[in-house]
Amino acid sequence: MYHPSIQRSLRSMFNGHQRSIIQRLLSSSSSSTTTNYVLNEPNEPKIITNEIPGPKSRKLIDDLNKIQNAGAIQLFVDYEKSIGNYLVDVDGNTYLDIYSQISSIPLGYNHPALIEAVKDPKNISSFINRPALGILPPKTFNDQLHSALLSIAPKGLNEIQTMACGSCSVENALKVVCFYYRTWQRGQPPTEEDMRTCMTNEQPGSPKLSIMSFMGGFHGRTFGALSCTHSKAIHKVDIPAFDWPIANFPRYKYPLNDYLDYNQREDDRCLTMVEDLIEKYSHNGKPVAGMIIEPIQSEGGDYHGSKYFFQQLRKICTKYNVAMVIDEVQTGGGPTGKYWAHEHFEMEQPPDIVTFSKKMLIGGFYYRPMFRPDKPYRIFNTWLGDPSKLLLLDQVVKVVRKENLLKRIEETGDYLLKHLEQIQNQYPSILMNARGVGTFCAIDFSTPELRDQAIRKLHQNGVHCGGSGTATLRFRTTLTFENRHVDQFVERFDRTLRSLSKQ
Repeated sequence: MYHPSIQRSLRSMFNGHQRSIIQRLLSSSSSSTTTNYVLNEPNEPKIITNEIPGPKSRKLIDDLNKIQNAGAIQLFVDYEKSIGNYLVDVDGNTYLDIYSQISSIPLGYNHPALIEAVKDPKNISSFINRPALGILPPKTFNDQLHSALLSIAPKGLNEIQTMACGSCSVENALKVVCFYYRTWQRGQPPTEEDMRTCMTNEQPGSPKLSIMSFMGGFHGRTFGALSCTHSKAIHKVDIPAFDWPIANFPRYKYPLNDYLDYNQREDDRCLTMVEDLIEKYSHNGKPVAGMIIEPIQSEGGDYHGSKYFFQQLRKICTKYNVAMVIDEVQTGGGPTGKYWAHEHFEMEQPPDIVTFSKKMLIGGFYYRPMFRPDKPYRIFNTWLGDPSKLLLLDQVVKVVRKENLLKRIEETGDYLLKHLEQIQNQYPSILMNARGVGTFCAIDFSTPELRDQAIRKLHQNGVHCGGSGTATLRFRTTLTFENRHVDQFVERFDRTLRSLSKQ
């Protein structure tokens, strides 16, 4: 149990309804170093309104739509009542959540370890005094970086830059790539001519460089990141974009073991295209300074690349002095059974830069030492992240270690994928291509319309979920997702599919 002083502090700072929620957490958890936290989750989802969204959500959506475009809003949520893997909306509907805020909730809602961190008196200053980290970091900042971020750094990457979100992590990682490449080209820091011409967007200070990306990839909605994003047209339309190379990402046939030759040819086709584009852009005076790629194309449709594909990409990048940037904003933080999905590929040399956000609770990127900017203020903004998020991440890392959650998510993922394969065999005219690593799974529907109907029906059946690509249902669970949650999903998925198959 929590120390009595913490319990008193918690109770005194909440109203009656909130205290009841906290008490549920207090009574069902332990801060002991030998006992794992246990969330007092509901037994199952429960939908009490006739329609989703319910009347209270619809009213709030209408109100919000008066002051902004609220077309993307699905539900208004009661986050005080949401616990663990269950999301509760303002109408009182309880959903099993396999979407986890677009893959950004590491331990589930209202996890006791995070509540404990928020309520610890010694952490109050970090939550109320947000510093400009680039010039005035707090005295605890170095220790926080080591305990929360560097302790789980990708192999071979021992330096770090924090940021506030995924898009700005990508933007600044691409800037670092260009700094490195131009220094390599010149063999020295920027010259006086570079400094003068950059102010008017002219060469050589504003060089003609390019960044390679992949069709189907998603890297954010800011300008540079958007030039590397190729998942949905609505993200890009009306926005000017750089003339940068776009290679194909493999599109495999499933089951993988039934199409080994085809998938090998697909890997080789895409790899050949990568080399051709690097040489083409170099010949045309826009050399490729870097390549950005997701280990799994997450927004674009949950497309996977093989170990062979990524190993060969790493060799190509080394051959042409192209910086390899692995975008782990959605895949990082553990959902594949490793903190970093690219480590499944066992590349001989690590990537040069790895971006992160979402489940890591803070944005940023790891990088190899040669990519450290040579001057202050080259990578800079007011906040450069948030130390309070590092406090929470530190607790997440401790819970993951203590409860061996990466191993558990690997086992749960195997269980989930086995059931997805079984259920697609039951509905072969509707489902195909079950795939995944850990619980980072997906399954395709025969048409986009069926996928969208299935998501709506799953919501009505008590499962909050989302799609990717044009016809894919994606799974983005927390790290506390277990087999019993899989069982609840499978029962409701089968109910949904039976309904669709009768149409």
